[in-house]
Amino acid sequence: MRPAPAVLSLLLLLAASPAVPAQEAAEPAPPTQPQDAPAPADPAQAADAPVPAADDPDAADPSGSRIPLAEIQRYVAVYRAIKEAYVDPVDDRFLMQSAIEGLLMDLDPHSAYLDKAESDSFDEQTTGAYEGIGVELQQQQDRTLKVVAPIDGTPAARAGVLAGDVIVAIDGKPIAQVEGSEPLRGPAGSKVTITILREGRERPFDIEIQRETIRVTSVRSRMLEPGYGYVRLSTFQADTGADFRKHLDELQAKAGGRLRGLVLDLRSNPGGLLTAAVQVADELLDSGAIVSTRGRVPASDTRFDATAGDRLGGAPVVVLVDAGSASAAEVLAGALRDNGRARVVGSRTFGKGSVQTLLPLGNGDSVKLTTARYYTPSGRSIQASGIVPDVELQPDPKLTGSDAPATVAGTVSEAALPGHLRGDEEEDEGYRAGSPLPGDAPIAAALAELKRLAATAAVPGPRRD
Repeated sequence: MRPAPAVLSLLLLLAASPAVPAQEAAEPAPPTQPQDAPAPADPAQAADAPVPAADDPDAADPSGSRIPLAEIQRYVAVYRAIKEAYVDPVDDRFLMQSAIEGLLMDLDPHSAYLDKAESDSFDEQTTGAYEGIGVELQQQQDRTLKVVAPIDGTPAARAGVLAGDVIVAIDGKPIAQVEGSEPLRGPAGSKVTITILREGRERPFDIEIQRETIRVTSVRSRMLEPGYGYVRLSTFQADTGADFRKHLDELQAKAGGRLRGLVLDLRSNPGGLLTAAVQVADELLDSGAIVSTRGRVPASDTRFDATAGDRLGGAPVVVLVDAGSASAAEVLAGALRDNGRARVVGSRTFGKGSVQTLLPLGNGDSVKLTTARYYTPSGRSIQASGIVPDVELQPDPKLTGSDAPATVAGTVSEAALPGHLRGDEEEDEGYRAGSPLPGDAPIAAALAELKRLAATAAVPGPRRD
């Protein structure tokens, strides 16, 4: 496995990376989800740059680096008005913090200002150890929390929380009245009650969950049938690539040295480290592009290519996805399909095709800023459109608790987030968001497709003498 380029040394989130930073980190996010990639030029340096002399402060600047003096004067006027005339005294730090957060709020759902505590918890996504309920969240403009994905084996998953659920209250308090950025965190053993809105149910309902120490295991595996292996990737962490290789070798040994096929389960995987997804793809590809990123600054333009050596020796692969599969999970699914290495089974994925860079500030806080879009090997951006499976599956109403027809399943997608980046294929005719696909039935469907592929691969071609 070749190492990641040095230029990609800073952490970037490519996960359904949530604006609620690592609140309940993936086993994702947001949303969200950190990535290895370059940071753009220090914004603090740009802020200290002198304002060029000009008769017209609003004159066009083709470089885009000029400080907008007229807009700064407008801000100062509003700032002074608040300080002098607002009904109650307002602290300077509060006003400045609100202004900084406002700079990022309307850019897109994944850019955010993180204070030191939020930055520290954000970093936990790469290690996967914290106390909470175990769910990846995306904060919406009304402050409600949309579930990108529950994390396998955590209290949230066991309690029946699903991708697409919207948390509207915590311990009986509406989200708007809940103080602090991490209301679902708490000591292991303590309990929290969340009030949920779910597509297809008329009224909100409560779920009581006991918090635990969440120690994320990102890779699990087992044999489905003799010769057919199953690997579950619940998130992409620093050790996911190495763990995937280990599990794959163990499955090969159980199969007598070579698997006949593999089901790769990425359902409700909200993303994580891009380099981990690249490492997994490289284990299954012998050549070809894996993913590229493109942004406004040259440092954001990167490309990952596979190195020689397919660990499965060409045995067929089926990738299982659903509406909770986001970011780095979509990178992996897109790389394998575009290279003709796998079939994708499930429902349309989340559609998070943007890259976030974590920019540390001098006071310990950070700015999480969207800096690039990523593209599959075919050159396609899946931002706000997701990956449409080759074989589409429908959710089991008994498991989702929804009485709504599957065809209106919903709003579990990047395209449903207010202020999201527009996607190239977002308005294509027939667009419909995917659905979460819990349970074992999707695994059985993926195995059936895998057997079909294995049987086709086993049929010898015409002989040529």
